[in-house]
Amino acid sequence: MFEFINISKIEGEEIDLILLEKREAVPQKAYLPCYVFDICLHGTKTKAGIISFRVGFNQNIKYGGNIRYGVFEDYRGHHYAAKACIMLKDIARKHNHEYLIITCDPYNIPSRKTCEYLDAELLEIFDLPEWTEMYQMGKRSKCRYRWDLS
Repeated sequence: MFEFINISKIEGEEIDLILLEKREAVPQKAYLPCYVFDICLHGTKTKAGIISFRVGFNQNIKYGGNIRYGVFEDYRGHHYAAKACIMLKDIARKHNHEYLIITCDPYNIPSRKTCEYLDAELLEIFDLPEWTEMYQMGKRSKCRYRWDLS
């Protein structure tokens, strides 16, 4: 049985990750357990973005990745998404991850630069299958990166 790590906050130098929720797996949709954090300016409750970490691997991770992030427009340009990813490394390792998959839209240059900043390896750019939720929402392709946690 899956057990979440007891954590409510991860403090960094520029940003902190404040736990919003722990989402249980939803087997009928192949959703994995997930941590969701606000990205806040260090020492404040000022929200700069959001990041989530899905624990484990399955077919959905191939399309949606283990990590999903977004930084609000006023706070872009500071590498907050990459720094938030780095702050999640210990949690990922505690869940026995040696690497994480990150996906993004091919035309999302800031997200691709985040993956490059992390030194993640671009595995492929691929077309989404029609049966995926992302395809149903209008997405057609994704970049898939592998981020080694060693």
